[in-house]
Amino acid sequence: MNLTEAVKAAGVVGAGGAGFPTHVKLSAKAECFLVNAAECEPLIETDKYLCRTFPDRVVAAAVAVAGHLGAKRTVIALKGKYHAEITALEGAISRSGAQVELFRMKTFYPAGDEQTMVQQVTGRSVPERGLPLDVGCVVDNVGTLLNIQDALEGTPVTEKYLSVVGEVKEPILLKVPVGTALTACVAEARPNLADYALIVGGPMMGKTLTDRAAIEAAVVTKTTGNLIVLPKEHYLFRRAQLPMETIRHQTKSACIQCRMCTDLCPRYLIGHQIRPNLVMRNLWREGSIEDNEEYLRSFGDAANCCDCGVCEMFACPMGLSPRKVNGYIKGELRKRGIQVPRNMEPHAREFVDERKTPTDRLVARLGLSAYYGLHAHTCIPLEPETVFIPFQQHIGKPAVPVKAVGDPVSKGELLAQAAPDGLSANIHASIDGVVTEITPAGARLCRKEV
Repeated sequence: MNLTEAVKAAGVVGAGGAGFPTHVKLSAKAECFLVNAAECEPLIETDKYLCRTFPDRVVAAAVAVAGHLGAKRTVIALKGKYHAEITALEGAISRSGAQVELFRMKTFYPAGDEQTMVQQVTGRSVPERGLPLDVGCVVDNVGTLLNIQDALEGTPVTEKYLSVVGEVKEPILLKVPVGTALTACVAEARPNLADYALIVGGPMMGKTLTDRAAIEAAVVTKTTGNLIVLPKEHYLFRRAQLPMETIRHQTKSACIQCRMCTDLCPRYLIGHQIRPNLVMRNLWREGSIEDNEEYLRSFGDAANCCDCGVCEMFACPMGLSPRKVNGYIKGELRKRGIQVPRNMEPHAREFVDERKTPTDRLVARLGLSAYYGLHAHTCIPLEPETVFIPFQQHIGKPAVPVKAVGDPVSKGELLAQAAPDGLSANIHASIDGVVTEITPAGARLCRKEV
């Protein structure tokens, strides 16, 4: 079994949040293989822990993937302030004798965005709405690398490392079976609030959960890397709940055309055609534009938005929402069937390194300074009695169940097979137990009675 077959069999997907099936990404050749260890968003602790704890496995997996891709250059990119992690990785590289570079990035957001990282490491800008492979690169997250190493040893993806931060006694790291309830993870961190809300992921691009029923139903998936526990009235939840009509009226009345949303946009900095200030300028007349050519001229730039949130959470002095406007416009472009032309050879602007968003200042803007700089030091394993394992933890089609209610399963046994007619990924049992429920969304497993 070669590397891509082993990765496919193990159900490896992008662990950093996107969930793209890794066997598809690795079915290629590339000049450069990049390991993303920069932990894009503030307050996340997981990748740092993995680098400190498993540096030899990270390096071994990087070498294996680079060899498979035929890459001439293998780079682990992480923030230069990660001193303990750099020391651990340098030791692993030295022990292995591998030709692996460490690239030290400055502390800015979004350092872990793969297109930003590719430009920083190689000097090449990925084409608009393109992939790193378009410029000869493949990028994988640290967690994905460890899952690849496990796959090469015959172990499928059944567990997840994640951090729990925010309004808790202290930040913690957990190692849990896939399908563990998020409430169990939060309880282990001893929350300071009886009635809390959650951000699953980072504060900029994570999923917000405020409804108690939704929080109790949510589970850890292959892509879950962090939970932020916050009061329900926190600024980030108020922003997330703004309806589009309110945003439209705010934009019409308050946008001052200062260009800050454009000047600090990470995609604009690497040379993409994206000017949120012009989209905001034209929003007031959006509903009256019937001609598609005029609509494209006024709003086509929105197609290149990467949803990082710098424009609305940091850049805009008026507190407006260019990211949400861009998201709305992207939907309208699709409805109208408008194909936005792509620049296939962008070049970074000369001030690309001067207009990065400093992470500490971003954290202050987000109202999270009280939690910044607090680090998780130990990892706690959880062994829940019950898990609910979704059949879709990845981009593409959900996996197809191969077990029925009442079937016994062992940890690592195939639970649902990748859909045969499209992008998909295998799903495995994360505990020893019995299948007690199967729905279109997933399967519930309970441990065997002793």
